Amino acid sequence: MALHVSGIAYELREVDLRCKPAGMLAISPKGSVPVLVLDDGRVIDESWGIMQWALHQYDPENWLGEHDSYLAAAQPLIQLNDTRFKLALDCYKYADRHPGRSRFDYRRDGEVFLLQLEQALNARRYLLSNTLSIADAAIFPFIRQFAGVDPDWFAQSPYPALCVWLAEIQNSARFATIMQKS
Repeated sequence: MALHVSGIAYELREVDLRCKPAGMLAISPKGSVPVLVLDDGRVIDESWGIMQWALHQYDPENWLGEHDSYLAAAQPLIQLNDTRFKLALDCYKYADRHPGRSRFDYRRDGEVFLLQLEQALNARRYLLSNTLSIADAAIFPFIRQFAGVDPDWFAQSPYPALCVWLAEIQNSARFATIMQKS
């Protein structure tokens, strides 16, 4: 989404993570996606880094905020998302691989973060302000995955503002454009 909003041209290559291409592993040995290779040969292999780089090139919708204020405000949310919530999400999605607890226990673990987002969205339209920011674009894919585990539960969950936020981004023209299969 950040590459799209920045208007940066890029080549999208689908990667089967069970059969990682040798070329990808040569430029990014950790073997995770996404990977962005810049014209000068530098490699950015974290989505958060790619988003920041792209928006620092051109940020026509002010996703970073004045003087990077949204970027700074997003950092604690990203930290929670990438640690506790991501762990809960993985266990919730793949509860059969984590038999120590039930899927519902893992969902409750994730709900701690959902509640925090719900509270933010009760105060404003998006996570940091009334306009979309880097925080929304960074966290959205994870909430989309969480909602996708049990869509009926999520639709009836005690997070109505989060449901509206998710639906708005998911139903946006931008999302439809970037999610087209190549």
